[in-house]
Formats: sequence, structure tokens, C-alpha cells
Amino acid sequence: MTSATASVGPTTTGPGLPASLTPPFLQRLATRVSAAPNAARVTTTAPYTGAPLADLPVSTPDDVEAAFARARTAQRAWAATPMAERKRVLLRYHDLVLARRDQALDLMQAENGKTRRDAFLEVVDIGVVSRYYARNAAKHLGPKRRRGAIPLLTHTTELRHPKGVVTVISPWNYPLSMAASDTIAALMVGNAVVQKPDTQTALTALWAMDLMYEAGLPEDVWQMVIGSGASLGGALMDNADYMMFTGSTATGRRIASDAGERLIGASLELGGKNPMIVLDDADIGKAADGAVAACFPSAGQLCVSVERVYVAESVRDEFVAAFVARTKKLEIGAAYDYSVDVGSLTTLSQLKTVTAHVDDAVAKGATVLAGGRARPDLGPLFYEPTILTGVTPDMIVYDHETFGPVVSVYTYRDVDEAVSLANATSYGLNGSVWSRDGARGRAVAARVRAGTVNVNDAFAAAWGSVDAPMGGMGDSGLGRRHGADGILKYTEPQTVAHQRVRGFYPPPGISPATWATLLTGALRILKAIGGR
Repeated sequence: MTSATASVGPTTTGPGLPASLTPPFLQRLATRVSAAPNAARVTTTAPYTGAPLADLPVSTPDDVEAAFARARTAQRAWAATPMAERKRVLLRYHDLVLARRDQALDLMQAENGKTRRDAFLEVVDIGVVSRYYARNAAKHLGPKRRRGAIPLLTHTTELRHPKGVVTVISPWNYPLSMAASDTIAALMVGNAVVQKPDTQTALTALWAMDLMYEAGLPEDVWQMVIGSGASLGGALMDNADYMMFTGSTATGRRIASDAGERLIGASLELGGKNPMIVLDDADIGKAADGAVAACFPSAGQLCVSVERVYVAESVRDEFVAAFVARTKKLEIGAAYDYSVDVGSLTTLSQLKTVTAHVDDAVAKGATVLAGGRARPDLGPLFYEPTILTGVTPDMIVYDHETFGPVVSVYTYRDVDEAVSLANATSYGLNGSVWSRDGARGRAVAARVRAGTVNVNDAFAAAWGSVDAPMGGMGDSGLGRRHGADGILKYTEPQTVAHQRVRGFYPPPGISPATWATLLTGALRILKAIGGR
């Protein structure tokens, strides 16, 4: 293995920006930031090349306060807008995102460094989520009759009201999906949103917001601020009626604590050290293909990607040979088309983390079966897809999230051991099980402690099932996105109960003791006849 040392300065290696990303276009997006006219500026760089990319205004806490004030005014009118009109806005948004697909792909690649294939999945995600909530919000949010206190005599209804103004803090690794999908659900309820995307991928988030306004969203209902969490975090929390955060577990803990102090809700999708279990009856070729798809999309910078693979002893050698062969054939590089398989890491800090994890493992005795080095010849932040074996608990990579194109392969003796090893982590975000027997695979999946587990798939099956909840257990977070959970979390439930005649208090002429005896008898009768 070659020690990974990457250039950190601008380089001419890699492609220039696509023609769609003209300076006037990028400048127009930057004007969408909620910031003062004389705001300080920050410059981002393109991961492919290290060249300057975006010049963005930096918001201050006062700018955040002003954004919330505008959002509160706009939210009242938006909440009063009929749901049918909110639905039409989301369906127009669906069409616009698909129509501007190539522009979105160019932006994501320029800011994040991922391949076009991986970026395209984000476009698909936003199309699916927009359509799902547009078409299903009425079912999730509409008034629901509930059983009354006294059968036939109590009319009880559950209503759902918007929280108000939601703070969304979104990460750089999936800049379109994470910027827009959580916001879509919040807007459909009738909330306003003040969002802080990661500065590195702010252009993609601003593009997503700009398109929603083109789809018909009233002004000020969705606003974007740019700046560090240290500077803006306090104002974003202090003004929020609900907090939606995707990012590190350490930051998620602080947000959960602050939300608890304010007695507001929070949904947190955090880190993961996701396992893949290859059972002894798995189709090895398909499992090897699945491992590649599980470990290396977006250069491994994906919360649900796999970093630990557990293989049955009887198929270990066959699987490892197939997995290594496929990994070594992956095309790594920078291209604004579909010609490469693995793109760049996004930030220098991620390159340093990946390098440190691999170097530490090798120094302590791990073996590199594929990859294991940076590729400054391709660009400043490239790192080869890496497979390790012989990883032990004293190595950083064993139980710390790498968030890069690195996976460790282990062997197990029986299914109980495989499940035990998969669950031997404080995280619990995603998992993957491979078997020719679907029922067996599902049975093993149900024993894995993770919010989503896929059988004969890496993560897309669960993620794409947007009618089902997606989120983590343990250190992987709180709350869920997608499905009913993903939209109801942005609501305040209210029970309206209408008692038609006298309820639990005795009518005139009946003593409390007699009334208590009558009610006790009624409760026994209800139980006997199957009353719920």
C-alpha cells in the first residue's frame, strides 16, 4: 500500500465547470441567500479540481432572526391555503425537477464531486417524494374519527395542525435529497421553513428552493441562510418550532439537548456503521455486486452505505475473490457524464479521515485487498475504493464511522454470530442481508438492530419505499422521514371531543355510589362483548 498524500491546493486536473453553470446563473442563486447586502462572503471550491466555485454571502444571527420573522408572517397565509393548492405546487415541483435534471446533476457534481449516476438518484428521490406527499398528504393529515369515551355518546376527532416554522439543517453528502425531501413534507403540512444547508453544497439547496418558488410557493415560505453552525446554530434553534437535522451524531446530541430545553420536537438522522450479512446460501455473484453498490456510492459518503461485511465461512473465499475483482474494475475519475463509477470525496477533512483510518488499520496489521491510497493524479480529493481484512477492535476503522470508500470484511460461523456481530455497535441506521431464500433473509433482517434493513439490496429498496418510515436507532438518531411518520412529525395533533349527553358524572337523582356501580357494570359488559 502507498501512503495516501493528496494535494490540497487548486489543480488543473479534472474537467472545468459544465456550460450550464454560468457565472450569472450561480450569482443569481447566491442572491437567494437571506443575508444583508453588505454581508461577508465565503468562497467554496470544486472537489474535482480544487478551483474556486461559488461566492456566497454569509448570514448573521440577525439575518436568521429576520428570516424567521418573514417566515412567520408568510406561514399563516400558507397554512390557510387549501391543501389542494399545496398539492398542485408539489406536483409542479415534481415536473420542474425532472425537466431541469441535467442542471441539477451538474450542480451536484460540481459541489459534491460525486458521479453523475449517484447524482441522478437524488433527482429520482425528489421526484418520488414530491409525488408521494402531494398524493398522500390528505390521507395522512385529514381529520380522523377516533373512538369516543362513551360509545355513541362521544364524538371524537383527531386534527392535525402545522408546527409553524421548521428549521432544516441539511448536509453536503446528498445536497439535493437532504435539502429538499424533508422540506417538501414540512411545506405540504402548511409550515414555513428556514434552512441552513452546508456551505459546500449551498448552490444545490438554493437551486431546489428557487425551483419551488417557480412551482408556485409564496415568497418567504422557504428561506435559506448560509454560515457555520457555531455562528447560526443558536438563532436557528431559538426560533424553531421544530428541528430537522441530518449530520453527525455529536452535533445531533447537542441539538437534541437544546430541543429538549425548549420543549420542541426534533428529528435527527445521524451516523452509521452499517453491516451487510452474506448468508451461506447467497448468490455470490449478486452479493458481490451488491457489496460494491452498498459500499462505494458517492465515494462512500452516504449515511446508509455499508462499512462492515460479514460473510459465512463456507463462502468467504468465493465472495471475497468476487468482491475484490469487481472493486478493482471500478473506474475512478471526474466526468460530467456517466462514464465513471466512483467520484471524488467532497472535503479535505473527509480525505484526512479516510487516510487516517486506513493507515491506522494497516499499521496495526490489517491487509488491503483493494485500493488503500489517495489518487492526487485524478484530483485533490480522490481515494480508491478500499477493502480491508484482518481488522481488529484496536483499529479506528473497526467501530468508528469512516464515511468514505472503505469497507472491512469479516467471517462468521453461524447466523447467531453474524447477527451478534452486526448488532455490536452503538449505531443502528441501515443493514443488508443476502440469501437465495427470501423468507430466510427477511427473518435474519428482522433480527438486525437498524431502522431499515434490505434483503438482497444495499439500501435503495428501503430508501425508495417512501410509504415506509426511514431513520435510525441508537446513535443513528431519532424520528423518521418518509411515510406517515415523515409528515406527521411536522404537525401538532389536536383532539376535539364532543360529548352529546352527560358523560362520566351522575345525572340528577342518582347518587355517586350508585353511578359508580352502574359504570363498573357497563365496563364489564363492554369487555365481555369484545368492546375496544
